[in-house]
Amino acid sequence: MSNQVYRLHSTLELPLETVHDFFEDADLPDAIEDIDITRRNNTLILKAVAEDKSISKYTPTAQLKASVTENRVYEEDPEERRAAGPQWGEEEEEEIESELVEYAAFKGDRETVLQNSTLQYEMFLVLCDIARQAEKGTLTAITERDDDLHATRIVDGDDRPASIEVVEGPGENGNGESGVNWRDNKFISD
Repeated sequence: MSNQVYRLHSTLELPLETVHDFFEDADLPDAIEDIDITRRNNTLILKAVAEDKSISKYTPTAQLKASVTENRVYEEDPEERRAAGPQWGEEEEEEIESELVEYAAFKGDRETVLQNSTLQYEMFLVLCDIARQAEKGTLTAITERDDDLHATRIVDGDDRPASIEVVEGPGENGNGESGVNWRDNKFISD
């Protein structure tokens, strides 16, 4: 039984606090005992701890990487406030309540977001659970589970229908006649 992740693209963004809260009581896949959460400057690394003790401590297990950014979150949307029109007669403008919130952005393709092959599929399942917590962003993937291809698409925290379409790419017809024959080209002189 081989489970693999072939393609993955993520634009997920969620508050860092939500990520930490998720792992307090997360239901992890069977092969993962725990998740090591490390922060190095503006990078968050979520590393799988293998349940199988025969995996060497020197074998790098799968990890998820996210960049950490700060965004100012307003209690009242400043655009709505401007749309209400000018407030004549007010001496000074009221300050809109806001706070800086740290966000974890799982953005990029497979190698950027999901690294290392040991327990990679299991960490992909963890990423899907994180995607279901995100209010913003999309996760799309093609995986193999029990010798069948599966499409995954999660948009703004909700699972959406997804399908895989296999198409013939350029040059796969094998006859080689569709290209340019440079040897007998009348526009090239000797």
